Amino acid sequence: MRVLSRIGPTSTDADVARSLAGGDLEALALLYDRYGALAFSLAVRILGDQGLAEDVVQDSFLNVWNGAASFDSSRGSVRAWLCTVVRNRAIDVLRGRSSHGRREVDLGGAENVGDTTLDSDPWRRVSAAMERDAVRDALGTLPVEQRQAVELAYYGGYSQREIAQISNVPVSTVKGRMRLGLEKLHSYLAGKGVLGDR
Repeated sequence: MRVLSRIGPTSTDADVARSLAGGDLEALALLYDRYGALAFSLAVRILGDQGLAEDVVQDSFLNVWNGAASFDSSRGSVRAWLCTVVRNRAIDVLRGRSSHGRREVDLGGAENVGDTTLDSDPWRRVSAAMERDAVRDALGTLPVEQRQAVELAYYGGYSQREIAQISNVPVSTVKGRMRLGLEKLHSYLAGKGVLGDR
């Protein structure tokens, strides 16, 4: 059922969120007009692929539409909520793509069979894959706030100030989360024998 819109360009984000929760399609269009470019930019920064980023943005706005009733303004702004949805969806796609890539075996490049460079060393590739898996496991042990800060910084390329804006927290909080998260990652990886003298 289409709801008659009572919002317009001067409506606040909170008004837009309330209208979304009420099933107002105009609210979704207004939200996209306001933050579509930001969402796309965030997805591209995480994925490095415009086609995948477009899919992520579409999925994210659909998720926002379907989950509008769950928005809680006391936990942050509509902008931060949308950025979190986009970031989470992009990281899901990135993880899915990397695991899919690990399952595929490249049978091309037969001309390089005799190549003895480090890049063609199978033990080196196995070791790198094990390190990637260990880092992924280590990230999974972090509290959500610390993991998000580390992922936005290292996978998304965001500065601490940008992460603070996305998360709607002070920069000092982001710095603390990053420090604690990196210390825990270091400890976890050292315990697994991944870190050592190189």
